[in-house]
Amino acid sequence: MMRMLRHFSLWMLLAVTLMAWQGAMARELPDFTELVEEAAPGVVNISTTRMVQSRNPFQGFGGEEVPEIFRHFFGDRFPVPPGHGAGKPHERQSLGSGFIISDDGYIMTNAHVVDGADEILVRLNDRRELPAELVGSDERTDVAVLKVNSDDLPTLRLGDSDDLKVGEWVAAIGSPFGFDHSVTAGIVSAIDRTLPRDAYVPFIQTDVAINPGNSGGPLFNLEGEVVGINSQIFTRSGGFMGLSFAIPINVAMDVADQLRNDGEVRRGWLGVMIQPVSRDLAESFGMDDPRGALIADLDPDGPAAAGGLQAGDIILEVDGARVDDSSTLPRLIGRTAPGSDVELELMRDGKRRSLEITLGDWPESGRGTADKGHDSQQARLGIAVTELDVAERKRLGIEGGVRIASVDPSGAAAAAGVQAGDILVSIDHQAITDASQLVSLARELPTDRAVPVRLYRDGRSLFVALRLTGD
Repeated sequence: MMRMLRHFSLWMLLAVTLMAWQGAMARELPDFTELVEEAAPGVVNISTTRMVQSRNPFQGFGGEEVPEIFRHFFGDRFPVPPGHGAGKPHERQSLGSGFIISDDGYIMTNAHVVDGADEILVRLNDRRELPAELVGSDERTDVAVLKVNSDDLPTLRLGDSDDLKVGEWVAAIGSPFGFDHSVTAGIVSAIDRTLPRDAYVPFIQTDVAINPGNSGGPLFNLEGEVVGINSQIFTRSGGFMGLSFAIPINVAMDVADQLRNDGEVRRGWLGVMIQPVSRDLAESFGMDDPRGALIADLDPDGPAAAGGLQAGDIILEVDGARVDDSSTLPRLIGRTAPGSDVELELMRDGKRRSLEITLGDWPESGRGTADKGHDSQQARLGIAVTELDVAERKRLGIEGGVRIASVDPSGAAAAAGVQAGDILVSIDHQAITDASQLVSLARELPTDRAVPVRLYRDGRSLFVALRLTGD
């Protein structure tokens, strides 16, 4: 009997201990209810509408115009059945999120949420729907600013993203798959992440569940302050897989302020091509640690060349800020105003030295702009283009070409498969040297036949067929 009582007492002790531990754990987990009640009114749903041109359903198989099985019988002249040519324009709608940053109607979201939109509609937490105008957008940071005509709107408090720490709790409010004001939570998984083609954004990586429709929505800290804009996910399924990325609010607000005040985003420009410093390279340059940004090449007309930088220099600091790896340098330079003098600490010939450089203005291809019309001849093609600098052409191994900055989704270029970011090398067998030459060439393109267009994309060349329907 005594033995049974001892066993019972032991089990009771264990149960009480377990309950106490569970209670302590529950007290440690954050409660987001107050945060959501306070912040939800400042979060909005963004829906966009744009006109797109129907594609020929018998084109586009595997990146080729005609499937091989049909090419065997018909060659390159595949007969298009009646009614299956270029279709009529139709509306395409998409959804995203955003948040109000001023009570007079300014709203922050992602640039890709409103890219190419003909109409933008903002739905508030109280179910009001307001038309919005695009104030400006910046593709490099994926930040856009909208404006609605309304006063006394609920705004969100902005935090300091530089204070974020790995492991800190964060929450998101947005419209995944159109489900308005959905709340998800997690922790900061990493900071200062660099993603391909996003050298100017030190992303906040989280494990917060982010899905299509969350883009442009706010990321909160436990104080209810916005510390980021949810922008991207890593996925192989099209949905959440545990890796989400947000634009730090400090970066986003710098861009937003420039768009609101100046109508464009200006960034400092050094004019160098850089590469990482491996351990072997560090040893060969007489360095103890593999850090910094190694200058592989310079634009001969850029600020770096004018200021005395040389290929082979390794930049270690910019105005006292450490350059831990090559991805750090574009951020430090890009957030510095053009015309500013920066003090560079560098390694040259095994010795440290300092050099002062006056930064230039980043070429037009890097600027975000307010909504403006494009040149009429570029509009005829359905594209907007920017110039390539000498260093970029050298890196790509091409002599001419222009970069496609944006593509009109209802234009001829989009129908041909041209994408933003492509390098346009030639049209109708004529090499493209610069934007002005492209304008002249566009005037002469025929409308009675398709013309070959050579592009450079993701390290390889490809041809697409462009067909204009008229002037």
